[in-house]
This record gives sequence, structure tokens and C-alpha cells, in this order.
Amino acid sequence: MDFELSLKETVEKHQLMAQKSLGQNFLLNENITDKIIRTSLDCQNLPDFSGRYVYEVGPGPGGLTRAVLKQKPQKLTVVEMDARCVQIMTDLQKQTDVPMNIIQGDALQTDFALFDCEPRQVVSNLPYHISVPLLTRWLENLGSFEALTLMFQREVAERIMASIQTKSYGRLSVLAQLTARIDKLMDLNPQCFVPAPKVWSSVLLFRPLSHRPSTPDLKKVSLLTERAFGQRRKMIRQSLKAYPLLEEACQTLHIPLTARAEELTPQQFLDLALILSK
Repeated sequence: MDFELSLKETVEKHQLMAQKSLGQNFLLNENITDKIIRTSLDCQNLPDFSGRYVYEVGPGPGGLTRAVLKQKPQKLTVVEMDARCVQIMTDLQKQTDVPMNIIQGDALQTDFALFDCEPRQVVSNLPYHISVPLLTRWLENLGSFEALTLMFQREVAERIMASIQTKSYGRLSVLAQLTARIDKLMDLNPQCFVPAPKVWSSVLLFRPLSHRPSTPDLKKVSLLTERAFGQRRKMIRQSLKAYPLLEEACQTLHIPLTARAEELTPQQFLDLALILSK
């Protein structure tokens, strides 16, 4: 698929300077954006996006957008707050035979699970300041999606994939690992972006586990881990003392009351949340 202008020419035409308030760092190298999408598809054993409804958050100048369009989705929906980028999406819409839906709005207020048919996939170079709230929301409804291909600050990606008894292990690790199979697709040097951020980025692929907590149960885990990791250096008999059944639950599950949050596995947090919420 050929586009009228290159990404660099598109940015120049629209005088598109990244806005810090919107968490914008643009990825303008089409070799990299194509590689991200191709690597995600390969990991899923898919030849392309045929028959799939793809959603992109924060497309910016359209690097990942172009890479997605080349892979022939059934439909592409983009959600963008910046009016300048919405205009770029409108230009792309005229250059492709892939049906495109352009939403100017806040992704945090958008429920993709209500749109279109399945299978649904999400692709995004996530705005850094909303990456964790967005991911948490998607994890709570991960059964609505076939896969999520998401870019994070590398530090956030490390938290998502962290093992127990490590400094990076926390609430996000528990929620993600209870619901998804997570594969790291690649790391990206800051120099890949305009402007260059101060940190590396990582692209992760999330696919729903066949056995995962229901949305209500995951919300129970979310509350429990928020309390436990909110005082991560304290023993759980202190950090979770608000739960009257704590001692009984820990005895049933053979969890020492002297354990700290980082010593409990995701499964132990789930088991504990289910007992304590009774």
C-alpha cells in the first residue's frame, strides 16, 4: 500500500510538534513500525489482520496506523485527542480501501469492547501518562480481545513482567500475569522517537489466558493488591489488617502472616482475595 506522503513529510505538512501535555513521542521510522506489527502477527501465527477489527489509541502522525493498514484489517478504529492528528487520520482514510473509523476523544472514556464484532485487537504506542490506567481497564475485560500489542516505557514493561521477590514486582505484575500470556516483542532506543524521551521503550503482546479471573474477581484482586503493595515493606498482617478474615484465610492457604506483598504469587493473591471478599 502506497501513501501520498512519507511520515516525515506528513509531520512537516501539518507542522506537527509533539505536545508534552499529551504524552506524545512520535515514532517516524516506518521500518520500525512495520517490524512491530509484523513481529506481533508472527508471534500470533497470523499472516495479517484479515477478518480482525483493530483499534489504535493515540495514532499521532500515523506510523503504526500505516503498518496496520498494510496488514488488511476488516476495520480500523483510531482514537485521538489531538485535532492535528485527527486531520492526518482523515487524510489516511482517503488513501486506503480499509474501512476506518476516526474518534476524536479520550481513550480512557472509550469502551472498545462495545464496538463492532470479534475478533478485536488493540495496537498502540501508548501515551505514557495514561498507559497504566488503560492497561488495567483492558485487563479487566481481556476476554473481549484477541490480543493487545502495546508500547510502554521499559520500566513499566519490567513491572508488568516482573517475578515475585523482585523490586519491580507489584500490583500491575499480579493483574497482568493472572489474565494474560505476555511476550516481549522488542525494546526501542530513545533515539527511535521524536522527540527522544529519556527512557527506553518496550513493546509487549498480551493474549488472554483461557483460565483467568472473572472481571468481578479481578477487581477484588485489584483492591487487595492496592492495599498490600501500598505498604509493600510491611508484613501482610499489618498491610491487610483491615480484613477480618485475614488470619483464617492465610492459615487455609498456608500463607505466613509475616510474608510481605512481594512474596505472594499472583495465584495466591487471587485465592486470598476470593476468601477475604466473602
